Amino acid sequence: MTVLEYGEDILVVDAGLMFPEEDTLGVDFIIPDFSYLIHNRAKVKAVVLTHGHEDHTGALPFLLKEIDVPVYGTPLTLGLVREKLREHNLEDRELIP
Repeated sequence: MTVLEYGEDILVVDAGLMFPEEDTLGVDFIIPDFSYLIHNRAKVKAVVLTHGHEDHTGALPFLLKEIDVPVYGTPLTLGLVREKLREHNLEDRELIP
């Protein structure tokens, strides 16, 4: 995840997750710390997804549960994300190709 901030605007590029090391028992995946974005939610304008791999989109449902912003990506990437959002009851989120 990359966060670009200029003045009163924040743009989030990707919202991926990490997979734990083999010796990290009981941990399925690791998501970024969204606390800065949640605290500054009024500044967040959108999420831009570069591609559909889990390390770039996997944490998106967790972010969108906290911040309702449009998500931009290619039709293929958004197609992959659409199903993920449906699994998290977030199918009403705005996806823009």
